[in-house]
Amino acid sequence: MTTTDRLSPLDSSFLHLENEFAHMHIGSTSIFEGPPPPFEDVRALVESKLIDIPRYRQVVRFVPMDLGRPVWADDRHFNLEFHVRHTALPLPGGREELRRLVARIMSQQLDRSRPLWEMWVVEGLEDGHWALISKVHHAMVDGVSGAELLSTVLDISPDATIAKAAEWAPRSSPSNIELATDAVAQLVKSPYEQVRALRAAGRVPRQAIEQLKEVGAGLSSLAGILSATPESTLNGPIGPHRRYVWTSVSVDDIKTVRAALGGTFNDVVLATITRGFRSLLRARDESTDRVVRTLVPVSVRPRNDGEVAAGDGTMANKVSAMFAELPVMLDDPGDALAAVSEQMADLKESKQAVAGEALTSMADFAPPMLLALGERVAARAAQRNVNTVTTNVPGPQLPLYSLGRRMLEIFPFVPLAGQVRVGVAMFSYYGTVYFGITGDYDTCEDIGVLSDGIEAGMEDLLHLARAAS
Repeated sequence: MTTTDRLSPLDSSFLHLENEFAHMHIGSTSIFEGPPPPFEDVRALVESKLIDIPRYRQVVRFVPMDLGRPVWADDRHFNLEFHVRHTALPLPGGREELRRLVARIMSQQLDRSRPLWEMWVVEGLEDGHWALISKVHHAMVDGVSGAELLSTVLDISPDATIAKAAEWAPRSSPSNIELATDAVAQLVKSPYEQVRALRAAGRVPRQAIEQLKEVGAGLSSLAGILSATPESTLNGPIGPHRRYVWTSVSVDDIKTVRAALGGTFNDVVLATITRGFRSLLRARDESTDRVVRTLVPVSVRPRNDGEVAAGDGTMANKVSAMFAELPVMLDDPGDALAAVSEQMADLKESKQAVAGEALTSMADFAPPMLLALGERVAARAAQRNVNTVTTNVPGPQLPLYSLGRRMLEIFPFVPLAGQVRVGVAMFSYYGTVYFGITGDYDTCEDIGVLSDGIEAGMEDLLHLARAAS
């Protein structure tokens, strides 16, 4: 076992957050043109790709007495048939039947004794289409690396063939004694490594000072989330079951709004979501004289010339967060977009995401057994002051294929945890932004109102943009 096999503080936090009601896996539902391929071919395709994603054949091993963070270890009993599954929709095989299936699959917690992922091949969709439902634990992958994973499993050419699966032999798994011994060694070693890193930073004091200024500014901004938001049905205890709906908007429509009304691509998307939550609150006879506070995950992966750098093969989480306040009190869509744009510019200037990343990194200082407890307490405290989560991941803007069939649509899935009953995930693919909306089954029977509100918000902004032009 090497130290590189140990989960990062952020990755391990997703395991600590999980319980019988909060299942911390992300996922997606991809719809393909037909006819469906033979299931054996899909399984052979996945098997041929496993050499590029070693985490898919590894399990999480917990260190005795929480002396250290969990580690990844090869699964000696890995069985691909358990992870790649086959099912079909009941007639008529429409969108509603598929969404119910996705909700049921996502309501089931992943088995921690096995590698933390599943894929479901779904036949019986209308128009001869078929679907691929993927489900991956958040401890293994974040949204951006999830997009990289999608590109790994699929192909950019309809003519790609199935390669022969490479031979694989699992490495020996460490014993509990070895796990504990290594963890104790890391406890001794880690402070030294941190001091060494600080000394190295001291050799470039100007850069270090600038980084500290950014973190300080971000911490000051993060303090704002300590204030509680008004009570709402958006928050409260959740159960283990989920509801799931989706919608989509055109990338060209978003660009049209940007050109006429200003703001960034993400600002326009958040403005449509603002309209969605305004519609949902009004449908529930709740006051909209307030804001809806949302956690917005932000990628902190290295960038080259403004683009996310190529994946490093680890699939580890490299995300931080900002906390935005959706102005649901504003009825005019143009005013809402302007308010969102101004706020997001201020949040970026405040370096909230930088501070969040710094706090996560500082977790290396804490003894893991205390860190595990602290993460649970901090998560509960933060989620009492956050109404929802909205995550937006840029995906490939070229068509992707699986076994010669083109992927037509892809709808993301975001988990719920703590007191958050509704979450919105977005994924852009080939000219369209796809929204996947997760709701608690017991309290969010009406999340279709949120989906319809997002569509209406886009139409309202387009109307204003065309009038302005």
